[in-house]
Amino acid sequence: MLRVVRVLAPNPGPFTLEGTNTWIVGARRAVVIDPGPDDPDHLEAVAREGGSVSAILLTHDHPDHAAGARRLSEMVRAPVRSHRATDGRERLADDEPIPVDGESLRTMHTPGHSADHVAFVAPRDGGLFTGDSVLGRGTSVIDPPEGDLASYLHSLRRMLALGPRVIYPGHGPAVFDAGAKLREYVEHRAEREEQVVRSLANGPATAADLVPGIYTDTPVDLHPVAERQVLAHLLKLEKDGRVVRTGIGRRERFALAGERSCERCGRPVAPGQRLCRRCSLDALQETPPGPDGAR
Repeated sequence: MLRVVRVLAPNPGPFTLEGTNTWIVGARRAVVIDPGPDDPDHLEAVAREGGSVSAILLTHDHPDHAAGARRLSEMVRAPVRSHRATDGRERLADDEPIPVDGESLRTMHTPGHSADHVAFVAPRDGGLFTGDSVLGRGTSVIDPPEGDLASYLHSLRRMLALGPRVIYPGHGPAVFDAGAKLREYVEHRAEREEQVVRSLANGPATAADLVPGIYTDTPVDLHPVAERQVLAHLLKLEKDGRVVRTGIGRRERFALAGERSCERCGRPVAPGQRLCRRCSLDALQETPPGPDGAR
């Protein structure tokens, strides 16, 4: 069984919980998953605990997970590997084996929280290192356009299909009923989506308009983050054809799609409309100018 040790970074907060979890996997030639912030004391602790390190692996490029990678690489003389081969990092391919103590971790591209997000699977032990795609407590933030809810749900289902035993998250405690946690995450997003749909039954609205009625127990100072979550759902619903965007600029709103289709392209349209938003914009541009040059 692989040795797994957590070194907790000193960066607690509302989104990092107790701090970033830096995971050391293996004993003889360990790998470090998510070195965390560029904090010298934290990185010294990681280097001491890691001993002989063969690679530094990043779940994604957010600073609370990756900022300390370069300094740690210099300290332990090990390469940094990530989905994006930038800043001297080596690229991780999907389903690539990473040797550890005679066994291997395997990479799994899990976009959604970010486009470059990967998880690391320990097939023999049933371990799953999830970064920010699954937390030990609470839910992950999906912030468009970097975050994409449709991709995220697909990633959750792929992880669930593995049948993992233990989740080692990027923040919060380890989860020892991995299947239940992943199902909880999928069900939570389905429930939130239906809340958004029910809220739109009252008429077109912005993401911010919907937050107070959906996030009733959330402090007001966290409403901007909640707004981004609602927007992620609205954009997914738009892709699914259940919601359409109406208006332009400050008048832009989301509305439930009606039973009618756009007379030009066939996309769903809002109730009472003949054209979808895109074709409405095209039609405005095609309108012949009046005598004074106005459209």
